[in-house]
Amino acid sequence: MGSISHVITLQGLIPSTRCSYGYSHSNPRLQTLKFTRVANKVGIFAQLKSQNSIPKSRDIDFSDPDWKNIYKEDFEARFRLPHVTDIFPDAAPMHSTFGLKMRTPMTRDFPGNYPSCKEWHGYINDNDRVLLKTIYYSSPTSAGAECIDPGCNWVEQWVHRAGPREKIYFKPEDVKAAIVTCGGLCPGLNDVIRQIVITLEIYGVTNIVGIPFGYRGFSDKELTEVPLSRKVVQNIHLSGGSLLGVSRGGPGVNEIVDSLEERGINMLFVLGGNGTHAGANAIHNECCKRRLKVSVIGVPKTIDNDILLMDKTFGFDTAVEEAQRAINSAYIEAHSAYHGIGIVKLMGRSSGFIAMHAALASGQIDICLIPEIPFNLHGPHGVLSHLKYLIETTGSAVVCVAEGAGQDLLQKTNATDASGNAIFGDIGVYIQQETKKYFKEIGVHADVKYIDPTYMIRACRANASDGILCTVLGQNAVHGAFAGFSGITVGTCNTHYAYFPIPEVISHPRLVDRNSRMWHRCLTSTGQPDFI
Repeated sequence: MGSISHVITLQGLIPSTRCSYGYSHSNPRLQTLKFTRVANKVGIFAQLKSQNSIPKSRDIDFSDPDWKNIYKEDFEARFRLPHVTDIFPDAAPMHSTFGLKMRTPMTRDFPGNYPSCKEWHGYINDNDRVLLKTIYYSSPTSAGAECIDPGCNWVEQWVHRAGPREKIYFKPEDVKAAIVTCGGLCPGLNDVIRQIVITLEIYGVTNIVGIPFGYRGFSDKELTEVPLSRKVVQNIHLSGGSLLGVSRGGPGVNEIVDSLEERGINMLFVLGGNGTHAGANAIHNECCKRRLKVSVIGVPKTIDNDILLMDKTFGFDTAVEEAQRAINSAYIEAHSAYHGIGIVKLMGRSSGFIAMHAALASGQIDICLIPEIPFNLHGPHGVLSHLKYLIETTGSAVVCVAEGAGQDLLQKTNATDASGNAIFGDIGVYIQQETKKYFKEIGVHADVKYIDPTYMIRACRANASDGILCTVLGQNAVHGAFAGFSGITVGTCNTHYAYFPIPEVISHPRLVDRNSRMWHRCLTSTGQPDFI
């Protein structure tokens, strides 16, 4: 089997066991809906340009008077959380070791003599739900409308509320928990690691390890487990980066699960983005196939904020805040020079959320270019023509461009990174060069400055907002594992914390909707026209 980055994409997304989705076969109408939808997931990252986050059952007959109930039943089946009892129906729960009286780590002599906190009312009921969508769009033509049917009818969609349960399915003294951070760096990784360790210790877990350098750490014999405890992680959130290190790609799924068995790991916390979560889902499915009682929990880490259904992912707020420094520098450079033009390239492979929010926050951007919105560089309606207009009318200009924008303008290569992602051309450098060339050709002086703060932003310590988000995500990841869930991830949904089955949030990247109010606000702020 090949590296994890290649096997997972389809194998991990299309579930093959009940453990993966917990799908009910009792309703024949739902069977048709279910498998049509899964089949449509092939070519996951190639599709989608408008709709972002309405989970759909593709072939519903909307003329059926009962279509809403059909949709709700299918939605509930798809968003059911995989649980250890799917594979081990006789698994007996026990009262939680987490509660009001257990805020400090348990002592080593507690096994079999668990403290009682049955009077505490801080547990989440398994039937608690969070409303996925809160806006009722009265028409498909409303700005940012996300509709299930052509008439944009309201259908309630509920997802599982995150938090500690009164009953748990793992004895703390029997747990060996592992944490792995994959992909690239992102502000907040250490915050999440720290809080996972602290919460595990409060439950009573004493055997906690870190897997070094992503999935690679499961197969590289030169890389050894990193013992983790509160003492080890106490101050790691004060620094950026990852205590455990990161890397892309890694071994195949079977090799990773073999390693889990050999090491005796029965809780795995995976911090990463879409590809990493696809890997976590494939690991979960393989554990189900082998009938292993292992809880695999994802924590979405993507600085681009491109995970479906969630308000935001950790690191995003910090990235937007740190981007202000680069934008302000470009603004000062541009406005201090004669016919100055500042160009800033920000992160955003498929999604332009960082560029859009950074432009809105700064109020200093004249042109914001993102992957979701095509544009022409040359021609009467192109970016360069508008730059000429800005130089003539205001004397300077500042451009913000996401790294994945305008890739159709660059020479394509078939090169990929270790995660299987296409290696993009540098759109920032290209725009800088074309801008200089254009103004030279028309005989107008232009002083062009280019700033790429990518690695400065990725290596930052999380800001206060992300620090809070990371803390709660880490806590809820542990709560989900002890509750017996697996193959899930945790995130915010309408400001509340919720659990999601992994396949539902990674079918494709979340994108900026060109008809959304947020993008319209960005255009209002910049004053830019359409560059087509």
